Amino acid sequence: MLRKYSNHRTIQDNIKLGGITAFSAGMVNVASVIVFFSFTSNVTGYYAVFAQEIAKGNWYQGAVVLFWILLFLVGSMLSNLIIIHGKGRFSSYLTHSIPLALEILSILFVGIYLDVFYEDSLKETEILVGALLFAMGLQNGLTASISNSVVKTTHLTGLTTDLAILISMFTKESNRSNKALVDKFHLLLSIVGAYVMGGLVSGISFTYLSNKTFYVVCFVLLIIGLYDHYKLYLLKKQFVNRHRQPVAA
Repeated sequence: MLRKYSNHRTIQDNIKLGGITAFSAGMVNVASVIVFFSFTSNVTGYYAVFAQEIAKGNWYQGAVVLFWILLFLVGSMLSNLIIIHGKGRFSSYLTHSIPLALEILSILFVGIYLDVFYEDSLKETEILVGALLFAMGLQNGLTASISNSVVKTTHLTGLTTDLAILISMFTKESNRSNKALVDKFHLLLSIVGAYVMGGLVSGISFTYLSNKTFYVVCFVLLIIGLYDHYKLYLLKKQFVNRHRQPVAA
């Protein structure tokens, strides 16, 4: 899922990456709504909230919302910077794993803080919401960068529009046999389904695990890195076995 870059990726690579990251984004969003009464997988609504707070003269609240927006932006920018400057210096797997590791650490920080230190103060909530927005920015920047902007998994507004366009295009019979359009439809549908499923799992998980739900999210994201590590191990093993075969006399 992480090893390939841009046009070298197959539709299966993008569906796997999009499905798992959308699932984790859905989990984070529902968990943050339960704990903080705030959405953290996207910033669309926060632009409107920012404008509203400034219009009311609530400068502090406006600054907090702007801080959240900037954290999402910085997370996305950081992912892309790491990928751009890591290309050619390190392996694709290592380069693409760094933003994922930072995302896991950000979400893990939120889970540990909630478990150990949280006193339900407004300032703590503002910081923790910011940490989750930063993590989601990292994720969205990572998936968009390595898939040539094909995979975006933390928000569904544009994706739902794209689905609607594809459905209308499929009313023409010729488009239904267009592989590129069909593949795109399957990708978008898998992302939507995974996001919703992640939200459902998060809601159920919170009933039994409470704040430890954030640890479950970290485990889900860890699967991405472990999957590619296992695939690289298999490729290395195949390479070694091939070169160990005796040369026929």
